[in-house]
Amino acid sequence: MATVAQPQVPPAVGTPRPEPQADKQNKQSKKVTPGVSLAAGAVAGGVEATITYPFEFAKTRAQLSRRNIASGGASIPISKNPFAVILQTARQDGVRAIYTGCSTLILGTAFKAGVRFLSFDAIKNLLADSNGSLSPARGILAGMTAGVVESVIAVTPTERVKTALIDDARSATKRYKGGFHALRTIMAERGIRGVYRGLLSTTMKQASTSAVRMGSYNIIKETVAARTNVKNTKNPVLTFGMGATAGVITVYATQPFDTIKTRAQGAKGATTLEAVRDVMKNGGVRAFWTGSSMRLGRLILSGGIVFTVYENVAGLLMGLKR
Repeated sequence: MATVAQPQVPPAVGTPRPEPQADKQNKQSKKVTPGVSLAAGAVAGGVEATITYPFEFAKTRAQLSRRNIASGGASIPISKNPFAVILQTARQDGVRAIYTGCSTLILGTAFKAGVRFLSFDAIKNLLADSNGSLSPARGILAGMTAGVVESVIAVTPTERVKTALIDDARSATKRYKGGFHALRTIMAERGIRGVYRGLLSTTMKQASTSAVRMGSYNIIKETVAARTNVKNTKNPVLTFGMGATAGVITVYATQPFDTIKTRAQGAKGATTLEAVRDVMKNGGVRAFWTGSSMRLGRLILSGGIVFTVYENVAGLLMGLKR
């Protein structure tokens, strides 16, 4: 007896069609796992810090400088050119002086970048829509949350040691022999509170920086993918350009937080309120943007390098796991 084919009944209006299994697998494969986020972020942070440290050194020197500190109250000119600061330091103290505190920053940056990308990707996976995309507001929220996490876990202690080393190097009688010696000395004299000096200002700076940096990069990346014919947004040149653009936006939006953080974490240390008063006293409102050009040079390179290295290392690691 012949089997009668049953007519296919179309789904009712408004009934969601089941998603093909292949599409589900593709979307899941695009999600970066926690281990990959941590490893790729750490590699990206270490590479970025090694290449761009001289700009960080120049920026920190400029922010720690104060007017009217010479004998007789004479004003000491502060160059806004990062290359001038770097060359002057190299001539006076040697090339090695430019990398004062570098090892601390490289280790700290590798650690904090790993934490940042791990936090951002974890939050992104929670907030993303069915296509794996983030709205601008959710991207900024994810970046801000990642900034708070990395500030508490990694950034504040390493930045405190790095800033104290650079500040101490300016004095005739240097107290610190290196990063670990500075950490032990601060711990012995002031305890854990001394290591976490500037936590509030650092968290404000890191939350705003990560929110703007990660958020703007995500917006730029989504826009490029949606409005152009470029399908591979992980192209190194394109990724570098998007990261550099995000770096420029980040500098001018968050520089005051960075200046306050640096003053609070100097060798003597200061509260956030004392740091704000000190900046106002020595230069007014414009002084909050001290070191912008130095930081701009670093973050243009930093944004380009860190996102390019991260995207490629993450892609490589994800490919090895398949």
